[in-house]
Amino acid sequence: MNTIFSGPQHGADRAVLLAHGAGSDMHAATLGAVADALAGAGIPSLRFNYPYRDAGRKSPDRAAVLDAATREAAAELAARTSLPPERLVLGGRSMGGRYCSIVVGADDDPVLALGLLLLGYPLHPAGKPDQLRIDHFPRLLVPCLFASGTRDALAGQAALTEAVKAIKGPVTLHWLESADHGYRPKKASGRTLDDVTAEVAEISVDWVAALSA
Repeated sequence: MNTIFSGPQHGADRAVLLAHGAGSDMHAATLGAVADALAGAGIPSLRFNYPYRDAGRKSPDRAAVLDAATREAAAELAARTSLPPERLVLGGRSMGGRYCSIVVGADDDPVLALGLLLLGYPLHPAGKPDQLRIDHFPRLLVPCLFASGTRDALAGQAALTEAVKAIKGPVTLHWLESADHGYRPKKASGRTLDDVTAEVAEISVDWVAALSA
């Protein structure tokens, strides 16, 4: 498993796992910006590639492989920072964040975590708003941050706002004005992708830092 570790390796009281989206990899700009911002705040993070990316494939692995890889990455972050699992925030972009939430909300052998950082949660597959990916939501007991665009075609504001009511842990919804699922804003908004990325990095660091020690 290829990884990128950022920030202090020792001395922090929390750390963050950043998993990539289906069409990207651990070098994704948003993940890099969040990792850099976290490091600036003295919070370590680990980015990693799912097996299909390391193998040079474009199509994501089977669910069981993605699940196992997410668990392996979380364990590696715990080992590298000498932190217990309950001091780790798990999350990332789209599919990666979703699988972090799946392992934390697993019915069998759930992974402990300090919180879930869900950057563009894919509430449903493209064009299939009736196929909600929320079966595990009632088993999520940790704080969750959802940072989604107001134009996200995979998670409309009304639908996501309603869906997160099933989560038992504290939920924060942060809406990125004019951004789509890829965090790209409309040109007419006057915002740029860099603006949105900076906003995501700032809200992520503030939220992670504010979680109970």
